[in-house]
Amino acid sequence: MSKIIMGIKLKERVKTASKVQELLSKYGCDISTRLGLHITSPDACSPNGLIILEFIDDSDDTVDKFEKELVEIADVDIQKMIFN
Repeated sequence: MSKIIMGIKLKERVKTASKVQELLSKYGCDISTRLGLHITSPDACSPNGLIILEFIDDSDDTVDKFEKELVEIADVDIQKMIFN
């Protein structure tokens, strides 16, 4: 059993967020924690965003499928940590 944490950097967040959101909803039952971050101010909203996900235990195959679909979306960088 492993714990998987994934960081997803969205470049051009406004263009990619809806596609990523669809994917997050599709795999929502496999995600135990989700945190979304982006810099904002009264004058502007950052074009980039960061999403941190924690997947439920024993979801290694599902995470691989999720990651494959995620890389098909342009302007997305992925980093993954696996704790055994």
